Amino acid sequence: MPEQEIAFEEDDLQFEEEILRNPYSVKCWMRYIESKLSAPAHILNLIYERALKELPGSYKLWYAYLKQRRKQVKRRCITDLAFEEVNNCHERALVFMHKMPRIWLDYCQFLMDQCKITRSRRTFDRALRALPITQHYRIWPLYLRFVRAHSLPETAVRVYRRYLKLCPENAEEYIEYLRSVDRLDEAASRLATIVNQDDFVSKEGKSNYQLWQELCTLLSQHPSSIRSLDSGAIIRGGLTRFTDQRGKLWCALAEYHTRSGHFEKARDVYEEAIQTVTTVRDFTQVFDSYAQFEESIIAAKMETVSEMGKEEEDDLDLELRLARFEQLMERRPLLLNAVLLRQNPHNIHEWHKRVQLYEGKPREIINTYTEAVQTVNPAKATGKPHTLWVSFAKFYEDNGQIDDARAILQRATQVQYTHVDDLASVWCQFGEMELRHENYEEALKILRKATAVPARKAEYFDASEPVQNRLYKSLKVWSMLADLEESLGTFKSTKAVYDRIIDLRIATPQIIINYALFLEEHNYFEESFKAYERGIALFRWPNVYDIWSTYLSKFIARYGGKKLERARDLFEQALDGCPRKFAKNIFLLYAKLEEEHGLARHAMALYERATQAVEPGEQYEMFNIYIKRAAEIYGVTHTRSIYEKAIEILADDHAREMCLRFADMECKLGEIDRARAVYSYCSQMCDPRLTSGFWQTWRDFEVRHGNEDTLREMLRVKRSVQAKYNTQGTFLVSQRLRAEGGGANDDGKAADEMQALEQRAAVVAAEAEKDKPQMKEKILFVRSDASRTELAELTLQNNPDEINIGDEDSEEDMEPDEVQLEQKSVPSSVFSGLADD
Repeated sequence: MPEQEIAFEEDDLQFEEEILRNPYSVKCWMRYIESKLSAPAHILNLIYERALKELPGSYKLWYAYLKQRRKQVKRRCITDLAFEEVNNCHERALVFMHKMPRIWLDYCQFLMDQCKITRSRRTFDRALRALPITQHYRIWPLYLRFVRAHSLPETAVRVYRRYLKLCPENAEEYIEYLRSVDRLDEAASRLATIVNQDDFVSKEGKSNYQLWQELCTLLSQHPSSIRSLDSGAIIRGGLTRFTDQRGKLWCALAEYHTRSGHFEKARDVYEEAIQTVTTVRDFTQVFDSYAQFEESIIAAKMETVSEMGKEEEDDLDLELRLARFEQLMERRPLLLNAVLLRQNPHNIHEWHKRVQLYEGKPREIINTYTEAVQTVNPAKATGKPHTLWVSFAKFYEDNGQIDDARAILQRATQVQYTHVDDLASVWCQFGEMELRHENYEEALKILRKATAVPARKAEYFDASEPVQNRLYKSLKVWSMLADLEESLGTFKSTKAVYDRIIDLRIATPQIIINYALFLEEHNYFEESFKAYERGIALFRWPNVYDIWSTYLSKFIARYGGKKLERARDLFEQALDGCPRKFAKNIFLLYAKLEEEHGLARHAMALYERATQAVEPGEQYEMFNIYIKRAAEIYGVTHTRSIYEKAIEILADDHAREMCLRFADMECKLGEIDRARAVYSYCSQMCDPRLTSGFWQTWRDFEVRHGNEDTLREMLRVKRSVQAKYNTQGTFLVSQRLRAEGGGANDDGKAADEMQALEQRAAVVAAEAEKDKPQMKEKILFVRSDASRTELAELTLQNNPDEINIGDEDSEEDMEPDEVQLEQKSVPSSVFSGLADD
């Protein structure tokens, strides 16, 4: 538009004047433009054009102008000529702004919106050529989004290849695009490249194994699309690289051959896999995949046969496949066992399990045993390695090949085991095999050979020496030899074996006892006692207890009271240093000896010693025995001092029981005062809230044998004891009562119970006439001639010393009843015959 045709408004004059004064000021032009934003588009564009004519290098003006021009054509059809004018405007801007990535991005986005594919691609290329490489990262995301948005895989591939030269770390994005457009060969090649790069870091956070897994999956699922890589070699390379994921990689390799149509190769891969994997997890994966493969082959064959009709060859092929599948399922336990043995070839249990799986197949069993004994290293074995040799020999023995069994056991005795017990077990099994076939002399020879002293002696626990040099100290072999000598040998040879065991200092208390019993059976009593003495010298407490117990019993049974002093010396020797735990039985045996063959006072002295020498838990039982024996020997009255000592020594629970028994005894003897004194003494250790049984017993005692005063005294003692326990252990007692479910009202119940006892005292006194005293049996302290009415009145009188512990819940009950007293003469019957005096 010519400049003279421009129509200026009044408001424009000040801006025009300012522009005339400052034509190169961007601020002046921008103020002018801002004032004309509401003007028609052609006027606004004209002002922009005038400004850019003066300032063609202003990025701010170009950016605002291009943005305004794009906005003006936003809602028009892309075929409108105005779009081309805007494109030309962008081209003019790029003459000056070719280093500005924002201008390029807006232009490229504008062309993309117009769906001008070729022009957009060329503009992107121009932008990459014009901009410095440090700013290319701003162009590429939009460029890649552009090529992905259109179905032009060849173009996109070329663009991505250029992009990866700048940013190789984004190879995963390219691989994902190649997989989406089904260009799997190049995707696999790129994936293989980054897998082999040790310094490659995945932007998606994937590990090298995950990338390898993706590659294997790609190779195995699309074998026909990938030709540039050797899929089998790559997957096998992963087997050596990722040993903890062999199961998945073997399955991927087999799937590759399956999808390629090479079914026999796939089967060979599965067989190789189940013969080489070393973990149960990998075996399970491979075996399940193998079984599924065979099932799919059978299903496909059956479907083919049903569609095309049956032929003889098809039937044979189908039966072959079914038989192959059945054999695979039958082999599973053996294959799994083989995996475990590959994992640990020194696992004895798995070797035995493998033999059981071959049951009924002697050739396989022999081969398995042979392989086992050759493979297992006793130093690394899990389990007992000698059991393999023994089971191997037993297998030959069961099949009647005794000579072969002997040869195997003979070889087994030369194996370098880690424990002497393993070699001893082999020799014992060797001897037992000869015994089963009644070769008794041969069995004796074998065990004598096993126990022979080697040329170089060694200690039993010296691990630096071979087990063959330490076998002569194995108690297991010597015990079996002793048993055989007792059954098959002579007295002299058996005695020599036992003596040798004791000399080697490998005997146990049971060996000593067996030796002594053996001598006793042959009537060598003194020799048997010497054997006991030798055993006692070898062992200490508590191991020597069984020897002492047997020795003393046998000695008493043999001599009785004939050698009493010697027996006493033995018992004293046994008790010297005897722990409390074992003292009881020895004391009882000693006391029995004194009772039967010695002096009663010695027996009593022993019982008294025993009460101090045994464990605290056995003292009560010991006192019971002491009291019983003293009563039988000396009479009941002699037990008083024992009771007193027991009550002094024993714990409160047992002392309480002793007091009750002591008091009962005194009652039976008619010593009522003594019994009452015992009850009074015992009451000091009886909390009324916890030992109600004792107080009930004492109350019954007073009811039967006492009077009103003694009953009141008992109640007074009970209150005082309760007060003592209230101050000493209220908290602990209340906790125990609560734990036993006593509840919160036990104190109230105790008070009610004592009040009830006091009330019942009147009834007891009233019924006193019925309880006539029998002087021959018991001594009862009650009033003889008082009438029932008088006794009732006496119970109602106030006692000045009485402690009022009435019911807490009722205040009225705590107030004593007022009693009107009046004087009256005492009946003469009260004084009976004393009245005249």
